[in-house]
Amino acid sequence: MIQRALLAILAFATATHAAPRTVVLDAGHGGTNRGAKGATLHEKQLTLVLANLVATRLRAREILVTMTRTDDRTLTLRQRVAMADQLPADLFVSIHANASPTRTQRGFETFVLTPRGIDVDGRALRSHVTTPRAGVDPDIGLVLDDVERGASQWEAADLASRMQRSLRDRRGAEGDRGVRQEAHHVLLGATMPAVLVEVGFIDHPIEGKQLTTPTVQAQIADAIAEAIVDQLAE
Repeated sequence: MIQRALLAILAFATATHAAPRTVVLDAGHGGTNRGAKGATLHEKQLTLVLANLVATRLRAREILVTMTRTDDRTLTLRQRVAMADQLPADLFVSIHANASPTRTQRGFETFVLTPRGIDVDGRALRSHVTTPRAGVDPDIGLVLDDVERGASQWEAADLASRMQRSLRDRRGAEGDRGVRQEAHHVLLGATMPAVLVEVGFIDHPIEGKQLTTPTVQAQIADAIAEAIVDQLAE
C-alpha cells in the first residue's frame, strides 16, 4: 500500500510539473453576499474588477487562469476551493477588501491557513471528500491530499510574503499589515498553495476612495500578478 502510494505521488508530481501552470483567482463574495460596504461600491464589485485585471496580466504571461466567478453570482466557500482542487490548480488566490467598525483602519494584508486549520480541515475532508484524480485509487488519493496540504503550506507562506512585498512596493510601506495566519474558510480544503489577500479598507474615508480609482486598481493588480508570476517561476 505504501509503495503504491509513493509511486502514485511521484507520477502525479511529474505530470503536474509538466502541465501548463494554472492559477485560480477567487473574486471574494458575489450575488447575495455583498461583502464590506464602501462609500460608492461593495466589496463584491471591487474584487471582481481586481480579479479581472489580474487575470489579464497573468494570461499575457501565458499562465492559465480560471476565475471562480466572472459575474455577480453567489458561490459557497466550498464551491470556490473545489474548482481549484478539481483542475487541479497550482495556486489559489482569493481577493478581498477589508472594513473596520471605526472606519479608521487602513492597509493591506495577506492570510495563509493556520497549521491548526490544516489539521482540522484534513480530518474533516478525510471523512467525506477526496480530490478527484483520474485512475487513482481513492485510498491513495487521500494520501496524496494529505501530502499536498502539508507541502503547499510552505509555498503558501512564501507566496504571501511575495504578495506583501509587491503590494508594499506599489502602495507604500505604511500600509503593510504583514502576513497573517488564520483559518479562513475559503482556504480550507485547498490542496495547492492558497492565500487570501485583503487589498485595503474599503470603508476608510481616504483609502476607500483610492480603491475605486483605475490607477490604484492597476497598482494592486500589478502587485498581485507579479507575486504570482514570481512564485510560479520558483
